[in-house]
Amino acid sequence: MHIPVYAYGAIRAALPGVPTGRQMASLDCCVCGAPFGPELGAMPLGPTPEEGLSGCGPCLRRLITLARESRDTALVRTAEQVRRDSERWESVRDHYAARLDAVRRAAEKVAELAGNDEIPPLRVAWLSVSLESAHDWLPETPVPPASVDPGDHGLMEAKLMTGSAMITAREAVADRLAYHLINEAQPEEPEMCEEFECPEGCSGRHDSSHIDCGPDTVFEDLLEHGVTIEEPGPAPLSPELAALFGSRPEEPSPSFPELPEQAAAALLHLGVDPDDPEVLLSAAAAGLAAEVLQNEPFDAVRAASGGPDAGEVLAQGVDLYRRSRKALLAAREGGPERLRAFTIVASDLDLPWAGGSRFTLRTASGPVADLVEHIDRQVWITQELMRRQGWRDALLHRAFTAVFKASHHFGMPGWPALVGTAVERLAAMDRSALPPELADLPAVEAALLRAPDRLGTDALGWLARRALLG
Repeated sequence: MHIPVYAYGAIRAALPGVPTGRQMASLDCCVCGAPFGPELGAMPLGPTPEEGLSGCGPCLRRLITLARESRDTALVRTAEQVRRDSERWESVRDHYAARLDAVRRAAEKVAELAGNDEIPPLRVAWLSVSLESAHDWLPETPVPPASVDPGDHGLMEAKLMTGSAMITAREAVADRLAYHLINEAQPEEPEMCEEFECPEGCSGRHDSSHIDCGPDTVFEDLLEHGVTIEEPGPAPLSPELAALFGSRPEEPSPSFPELPEQAAAALLHLGVDPDDPEVLLSAAAAGLAAEVLQNEPFDAVRAASGGPDAGEVLAQGVDLYRRSRKALLAAREGGPERLRAFTIVASDLDLPWAGGSRFTLRTASGPVADLVEHIDRQVWITQELMRRQGWRDALLHRAFTAVFKASHHFGMPGWPALVGTAVERLAAMDRSALPPELADLPAVEAALLRAPDRLGTDALGWLARRALLG
């Protein structure tokens, strides 16, 4: 007779606590005590077939039947318990998931509203506070009972998505409120309206939405609060850049002690008023930009195969003027080191040129290394002069460069007259012969006066080839 495993316990429970000698000798059934004989066979129960207790067939069949019934009843009870546990768990899980999803969607909307300028900053702050409260009130993550399969990862994914949405919302709110505080603290600057091309009636308030302080400013700011963090050193240069930006040989710093008097007189004679801060700054920016595009290395780069055409040079000159003007303004408050930003852009090998051009210095076949070295040296001269003689003397020096190298460059006093002449000549031409970008003369004139590179390199090249822009 086969005794199933589930019946072992029932049979073991039916054995006598102190078996008789006959039971020990397997002469009597250890359950009912009946003697074994021809009509009642013995079934050994172990530990071996030759030793231990034995039971009769009827007793063992009865015990196996009872054990099977008990097992089946327990299985039914267990299945019912599992079903109830599963139902309760699904209810708890679904409710928690719904709470998570609601907070996630709220966070996404808060992030969206934080970027909407029509929503007042104070309202954004309250939205952030209420969102954080909703997130804090989320209950602890429920744990499924042991009878439920723990392989459901839906809650983990929902928590990750909610956490990501909260991070996005916090970043958006922090950005909005930080710039709100900065802008509120800034004074009105009506003198900058012309530079920013503000509409009429501007109050002179120019809000910022993005300020790049560079990688090191935060460490300097923390020092003011007694917090010192050791800054990592500069990343090692690639071999290519190391060759371009090699160590500068020892050379004396530039010194022009008579520059203020001599340059001021010469500039005034050449049409640049050195006492007008805006005119002087613009001329200096034009001079610094001209140092990039008017020198022997660049002439060789331009003449070589794959060099930039006239339209690309014009567009890049306008872009470099803007960048040099911005760098010079930054250097007034932040020191000569701020001019490094101009150097990086002007000598970037992989940055496409302005006006929609695809040209990069890396694609050029001329002496690019010499050009980069020239740019680095010219900016260094301006930095050193600024350190030794001050910001205004550095501007005078670069403005002096401009009147000789770029007297009709964008940003110079003579540029509007040059544009006026060019538009008059365009008006006298057959309109059908003009490129499509130059068909609307009022728009062309406005673009040339404010942002010539927006016309594109093709249109600027067409103008340059006909000597309409000098």
